[in-house]
Amino acid sequence: MPIYQAPVRDMRYLLHDFLEVGRYSNVPGFADVTPDLTDAIFEEAAKFSQEVCFPLNQSGDEEGCHWEKGKVTPPKGFKEAYDAFKAGGWNGLTCETEHGGQGLPNIVGLPFMEMMISSNISFATYPGLSRGAYEAIKRNASKELKDRYLPKMATGEWSGTMNLTEPHCGTDLGLIRTKAEPQPDGSYKITGTKIFISAGEHDMAENIVHLVLARVTGAPEGIRGISLFIVPKFMLKPDGSPGERNGVTCGSIEKKMGLKGSATCVMNYDSATGYLVGDLHKGMRAMFVMMNEARIGVGMQGVGLSELAYQNAANYAKERIQGRSLTGTKYPDKAADPIIVHPDVRKMLLTMRAFNEGARALAMWTALHADLADRHPDESVRRDAEDLLALMTPIIKAYLTDMGYESINWGVQCYGGHGYIKEHGMEQIIRDARITQLYEGTSGIQALDLVGRKLPQHMGRLLRQFFHPVDQFIHEHVDDAKLGPLVMQLAKSFARLQQATAWLAEQGLKDPMQAGSGASDYLKLFGLVAVGYMWLRMAKVSLAKLAEGDGDKAFHQNKLHLARFFMEKMLPDTSSLLSKIMAGAEPLMAMDDAAF
Repeated sequence: MPIYQAPVRDMRYLLHDFLEVGRYSNVPGFADVTPDLTDAIFEEAAKFSQEVCFPLNQSGDEEGCHWEKGKVTPPKGFKEAYDAFKAGGWNGLTCETEHGGQGLPNIVGLPFMEMMISSNISFATYPGLSRGAYEAIKRNASKELKDRYLPKMATGEWSGTMNLTEPHCGTDLGLIRTKAEPQPDGSYKITGTKIFISAGEHDMAENIVHLVLARVTGAPEGIRGISLFIVPKFMLKPDGSPGERNGVTCGSIEKKMGLKGSATCVMNYDSATGYLVGDLHKGMRAMFVMMNEARIGVGMQGVGLSELAYQNAANYAKERIQGRSLTGTKYPDKAADPIIVHPDVRKMLLTMRAFNEGARALAMWTALHADLADRHPDESVRRDAEDLLALMTPIIKAYLTDMGYESINWGVQCYGGHGYIKEHGMEQIIRDARITQLYEGTSGIQALDLVGRKLPQHMGRLLRQFFHPVDQFIHEHVDDAKLGPLVMQLAKSFARLQQATAWLAEQGLKDPMQAGSGASDYLKLFGLVAVGYMWLRMAKVSLAKLAEGDGDKAFHQNKLHLARFFMEKMLPDTSSLLSKIMAGAEPLMAMDDAAF
């Protein structure tokens, strides 16, 4: 049977030792983020994830969701788990206090999100998009709409969705056909079909607040003519409680490779009543708030599922006996040695763990900047944080899911044939993880966004928020007796990233195909350097803790071992990635379309 133990110790380390959140007590909401508070939150979150969500993971996958005449019922136990989720106040962890939330920064909510994903990603999808929907409404809607919907969304009594994709269009949202007809009372009648809507219909929340992209009659063609609307599942009575059913129904649910406990819905809007969010024809700008939240959340899905795979693979490798060590018997009391003694198995496990802990650090570092962009009193700090967040969002979404999936593959490999068998749970993890590279914008789309939009934006200003601190760290620590050798590895890879950036900028101006051909390799190169930077910063922190005589010596020593592994065994891949980028578009574009 699969196991899961929330990595609370590592999350505590990242929050208080690595990010030193205590330094931001001048930022609203951060003064409350003390070790005592976060320890209590993380321990309770771990208990909820391990004891309530995780036991439903395999059974939910086996049973799946049920659709009948427009009604969707999640697997057995999900509704009770959602009731416990609401009762624990988990949905309001990072919502505003004025709406009944706890007002804590996102940096506190992200670890809980990871625990939910690891323990039961299908269940996590139901409240998963509610936070993004809440944020999009909070930032863009009128006060009347905020007062009407946000308090119930903060408690989790009402959930939220994001309705973008249509049968004929996914990424190219300018092709949207869903229509919005203005009504005399200021509302709109929404008509159209949306597909792939996560948690679009279920019976766990009293109401579902759909955020729907649609085109108002007479609006301009393309993205510039799209508006955003709140379309509730149930219309609200004068007292604010759910009343009659709105004109929105679930036409069907998808039969999928994974996430079988999550309802992925076809949503039909038939003159459904909707309310404009933000300005007319500015729907994409409003929706991007939710999309960016979702992209960071999907990046965490890559980490959370990889963590689950690692824990199970490591446990199996210590128990499974097979052959003897190449240097002689290590466990003479056993008929054979556990496979953990074999170099190839250790390489797979170390790759998984080095990715997990480095990627978690990168995600939390990015989440900190999301909080600073939203909350910091200094406008210049907010702008710099917004720049870094914009730059890192496609990297978090694509690199963490691509590498997360690769990591889970290594976990299956550690099991050998047993990884292919249902009872061990590994095949479910890999099925559940595959979607992370597809939804909220495929990895290829994220790469094009990074190269085509983020690099040239504001004349390269976004890059400075990453390049400058990395360059400064290298110069300050390259001569350090203990860190120096690892810093040199980062310096070489950082130079390759700079070289690739310059090449793409120059060649892309001449021919956009050159930039497009190297985009995916460039994003991976960037991701490797970013995680390498996180590992060196963690190594510096753990060296200092060891020097201080920190009682958790083994924890910090393992950080140093993993830092060295990443820098010497994983980061050198930047060399081959640079070669691929500079090979240009010709190897990709030479063959005629008809030859495929």
